[in-house]
Amino acid sequence: MCKFCDIIKNNEFKFENNLAVGFEDSFPVSKGHFLVIPKRHVETYFELSDEENSAMKSLALEIKAFLDNKYHPDGYNVGYNCGETAGQSVFHCHMHIIPRYVGDVERPRGGIRKILKKDVGY
Repeated sequence: MCKFCDIIKNNEFKFENNLAVGFEDSFPVSKGHFLVIPKRHVETYFELSDEENSAMKSLALEIKAFLDNKYHPDGYNVGYNCGETAGQSVFHCHMHIIPRYVGDVERPRGGIRKILKKDVGY
C-alpha cells in the first residue's frame, strides 16, 4: 500500500472533505507546507475526476485560510509533480501548498521556471 493511502487509512490528516484530505508535508520546503490528496488512489493530477479536482481545490482554500491565520505568509506556490521526470516521488496524486515569505529566497521572480535550464532549445 502507498504511504499516502496509509495516511488516509490511519486518519493522520488535519483537513478532510468527502473526496480529499490535507496534511502537513513530512519534508516541508517552508513553514506550513501542506499536501492535499484525493482519497481514491490515482497517480497524477490528470487522472482526477472533476469531482475530486473540485474537492481538492475546496480543501486547498480551507488550508490557505488556516495558513493565512497561523503563519501570515506573503504568497504561495501551489502545484503538482506528475511523473518521475517531473520530480514526483510518491505516486499518489498530491497538490503542494507551499507558503512563501518575503526574503525566503533572494530573487523569487519566475517561481518554478528557475528549476529548469534557461537554454532548453525551444
